[in-house]
Amino acid sequence: MIIKPDEIERESMRIIQGIIGSRYTGSEENLRVIKRVIHATADFDFLDNLYFSDNVIHKAHEALREQRVIITDTLMLKSGISKNYDINIICHVNDKETHENAKSRSLTRAIINIERAVKDFPEAVYAIGNSPTALIRLCELVHEGKAKPALVIGVPVGFVNVIESKELLYSLSSIPRIIARGNKGGSPVACAIVNAILYTL
Repeated sequence: MIIKPDEIERESMRIIQGIIGSRYTGSEENLRVIKRVIHATADFDFLDNLYFSDNVIHKAHEALREQRVIITDTLMLKSGISKNYDINIICHVNDKETHENAKSRSLTRAIINIERAVKDFPEAVYAIGNSPTALIRLCELVHEGKAKPALVIGVPVGFVNVIESKELLYSLSSIPRIIARGNKGGSPVACAIVNAILYTL
């Protein structure tokens, strides 16, 4: 039997909701994001791992309706974000200038990508799904008063400086933020979060 794509998604969401049941007691708008992440990963740990700052989805909607830029730390994340919206999505990580700057300063391309983005778009939406060094540098620039993001999605994955980068973001109480606490995350998680927010604009 052939099942249409939209039917597959509806059935997947029904199953996810059935497993979650009454376990989640947060807002419905946050739950929609969590379910989209679980749909992308089949990992129910995100029911407990995802942190949402106060009223963050509403603030994200406001920023995106103003057609703020979305900055990503990887081309994979950039390519996965829905293109059905009039929003500029930028990632400089593979640009020649980024490569040259990273080599001359002995820094990661992810850091240079963030520095370039902050210089041009200090109030953009930042989605970081892979690089803890990018998230740490963004937080430093916030502390320095050079960046004031409309939203930071901080969900890098891995083991080196990953938890530390997320806890640094968590401490920035003035910034709207969504964080995958712990080691889990990744570009698919960041992409699912961005798309979940876009789908409810």
